[in-house]
Amino acid sequence: MLDHEAIRKAYPDAVTIDDGTGAFKADGSQITLVQSDIDAARVTLDAEAAAVKYKTDRTTDGSTTYASTGDQLDLLWHAIDADADLKVKFASFYNSIKAVKDANPKP
Repeated sequence: MLDHEAIRKAYPDAVTIDDGTGAFKADGSQITLVQSDIDAARVTLDAEAAAVKYKTDRTTDGSTTYASTGDQLDLLWHAIDADADLKVKFASFYNSIKAVKDANPKP
């Protein structure tokens, strides 16, 4: 079975790839596939995927998914709310959120 994705990376002019007959250009001419070129393209594709894997791991389908930004900010606000020194150090942040919370209490 051919690695279609790696072939497309190694041979951008390939428009048709068939496991039985090979890869072809738009004009129908066959592309001579060189396994070392396909292997190098696979290494590149794998490296590109690994470079952005952290994004999916932390947002949608990974095991280290972060809470929503709103939830993270709420945790931060509650941490400040529980500490008198932090209320002073982060007064503008704390007070601006407190004003909104006070004006919109939970039912």
